[in-house]
Amino acid sequence: MNLMQAFKMAFKSIASKKMRSFLTMLGIIIGVASVVIMVSVVQGQNKKNMEYLEAMGDNKIQIYAYQYYGSSGSISELLYEYCLGMQDLVVGVTPQIDVWQEITIKYGAKTFNTQNWDDWEKRVSLKLGSDQFGVCNNYTLGGGRELSFLDVDKANRVCVLGGGAKQLLFDFVDPVGETIFINSQPFLVVGWYEPTGLEGMSDMDNVVLLPYTFNRTLNNNQDINQYVVKAKSASATTLAIAKLKAFLGGFINDENGYYDVYSNNDWSSQMQEQSLMQSLVLGAIAGISLLVGGIGIMNIMLVTVTERTREIGIRKAIGAERRSIIVQFLIEAAVICGIGGLIGIVLGCMGALIAGKFLLQGMILWPSSVITIGAFTFSVVLGVVFGLYPAIKASSLQPVEALRAE
Repeated sequence: MNLMQAFKMAFKSIASKKMRSFLTMLGIIIGVASVVIMVSVVQGQNKKNMEYLEAMGDNKIQIYAYQYYGSSGSISELLYEYCLGMQDLVVGVTPQIDVWQEITIKYGAKTFNTQNWDDWEKRVSLKLGSDQFGVCNNYTLGGGRELSFLDVDKANRVCVLGGGAKQLLFDFVDPVGETIFINSQPFLVVGWYEPTGLEGMSDMDNVVLLPYTFNRTLNNNQDINQYVVKAKSASATTLAIAKLKAFLGGFINDENGYYDVYSNNDWSSQMQEQSLMQSLVLGAIAGISLLVGGIGIMNIMLVTVTERTREIGIRKAIGAERRSIIVQFLIEAAVICGIGGLIGIVLGCMGALIAGKFLLQGMILWPSSVITIGAFTFSVVLGVVFGLYPAIKASSLQPVEALRAE
């Protein structure tokens, strides 16, 4: 018997008992669909997280530092001067201050409140930073200019708008040269940033940036303890972190303050590791369904051997080899699992699209070729593995005893 005949017989056997064949495939279908959906959701979530980190900026170093005694301004000045001496590693440095006080921002008839937590999409936040705020946070200037050193030094009443804030306040009009009112105080708009383009991340776009020298008047002179440093590359990030830790450790200790230095690159690698671990765990859980399906395959193939005992006896009596009997039953088991795997992949793709729509804010999830090919291959291999014992049992039947079977 050649392979083509074996495949024809396998399909004929499956078609002759459609319901039993479908129920046998069901475990494989559920297992493959589960693997495809779960792994796709994890990969989609990881992709969204990576997009968020990329929007925040690669090679971005976060610094949290304060002293119990002394001025927070002194840390800002010392850190700024130190980073100027690392121009071979560092692109820029800025304080990053969120104004948590209730602030009213007004232009014409439009008024927005920074404490509007009921409508997240229309909440405008106020941030204070230096002339290097944009480059440190990976913003792209869409028009006008950044804050300047003189704006910060002289506390000029100027501001730069994020893409979302520009849209909320000015719609499609160029805001450069216009005046907005922040707590009834006029501020000249000198520039605006392009939107980051991330869905569900309006807090990164709905920002109004002012010089950090307004910390005294708009933020009740809160301590400045958060800073962002932008490094030139991944390798420069690692070296800059080591130097910044040594620098801050020179005048801040457990007795007089606290500091922490870390990078978004660390978060990126941690997220990738967590995503891989989640994929493996969820894949293993879904794989249990495949194993249950494999046991079902073995069970039904043993029933098939019993039903076709006389046929096996006739084939062996006319000279069929054990190998051909084994191949026939292995092909039948592999075909059942292969068909179940294909149906599971189709259902898994549909399930991934639905999961992306409802769980990941409309993100289009399409399983990668590695997942689909791997799931199909595993289902076929499963059929061969669990079909091996019934096939060997069938090939071991003695022709005389098989022919006596009713």
